[in-house]
Amino acid sequence: MSQTFGEPVMPDKLGSPPPRTAAAPFQNHHAARARLQVALDAGPAVHQGAGLARYTESLAAALWRHCRDTIDLTLFYNRHSGNQPPPDLQPIPARAISLGQYSWRLGVLASQLLRAGAVERRLPAGGVFHATEHLLPWMDRPKVMTVHDLIFERFPQHHTLANRIFLRVAMPLFVRRADAIIAVSHHTKQDLLELYRTPPQKISVIHEGIESRFHPASEDEVRLAREKYAIRRPYLLMVGTLEPRKNHALAFEALARLKAEGLPHCLVVVGRRGWLWDAVQRNLDRWQLGGDVVFAGRVPDADLPALYTGAACLLMPSLYEGFGIPVLEAMACAAPVVCSKASSLPEVGGSAARYIEPMTSERLVETVRPILTDPNAARQMRSAGLGQAARFRWKEAALQTVDVYRAAAGGPP
Repeated sequence: MSQTFGEPVMPDKLGSPPPRTAAAPFQNHHAARARLQVALDAGPAVHQGAGLARYTESLAAALWRHCRDTIDLTLFYNRHSGNQPPPDLQPIPARAISLGQYSWRLGVLASQLLRAGAVERRLPAGGVFHATEHLLPWMDRPKVMTVHDLIFERFPQHHTLANRIFLRVAMPLFVRRADAIIAVSHHTKQDLLELYRTPPQKISVIHEGIESRFHPASEDEVRLAREKYAIRRPYLLMVGTLEPRKNHALAFEALARLKAEGLPHCLVVVGRRGWLWDAVQRNLDRWQLGGDVVFAGRVPDADLPALYTGAACLLMPSLYEGFGIPVLEAMACAAPVVCSKASSLPEVGGSAARYIEPMTSERLVETVRPILTDPNAARQMRSAGLGQAARFRWKEAALQTVDVYRAAAGGPP
């Protein structure tokens, strides 16, 4: 197989950054701010479609939009899927390699074990490397890694055996070798402290943000979305990869109970099928909900605001989340949110969400029922959610991330 390394990717539309004023380089780490070279792993935004993709795309776009006066940003990714960066990242200079997906993952781990800088030689000289997912190649430069979650440690049964083995070998090493860690929630930071004994001063908590396109949709937009996805009844909504830790099983059981009470709502499930999908299907069959659940699959981002706005409620009864971006997206689109109290979700939902405690179908029904039957309760939750979502902005996350880059590089904040 032919392999291409380090080819610059020339975007079709190269945005021109604003005029820049040259700054003197750091002198003994006490001089005025200098421009910082940053290479960011854009792989999740190129190849994936769930939370890691949203994080990487949104952060890279915010860095490009808001921080070009202080950093020179270059994207880096492996071209194993044949996909191109999403449109809003195409103006950013990029470098790419061509390796198979598994060759890339195993190669990254091998580079750490052998202390081999094969990847580093394909990047612009100097600066900081930011690993946006749980893959950190060996490099002799400052390295920042975002840790989204340690689900495979807390709930190993929800990962495939091969993935568990890889992550249990690789993640402690990656975390140890990184010069700075970004945790997307305080809960993730606590997991790093407890499970890996990571020095607390090495970890910065930077919450994710919400993009401006997530706002309440118009009635016409909601109607068109319902027609497109054949949603013919009032609906509850779940958004995320279909895998056991998302706890679709609990949502199905609660839906069956609501149906038995005479409520007309169906459940719309947005997201691609993940690992261990068969367990999700078995629970659907168990509760005989074949005509009451709409599997929309992975939908275009442009359709999400209308789906959120039209929902009677977003359900997120997850067993574990690193952050929980659908909670924010739903709130920004004025959808009431009912979620578990597990892991990071209380950080995201705040007092605007309603929580399932204990995690039983009976309690989920009790929590959802007033939202479906009391318009005033639903209205209050929609208003509170809009205020909660407004607290999370990608611009602020990007500025805080640049501070982490500078600290890792040994420069002034």
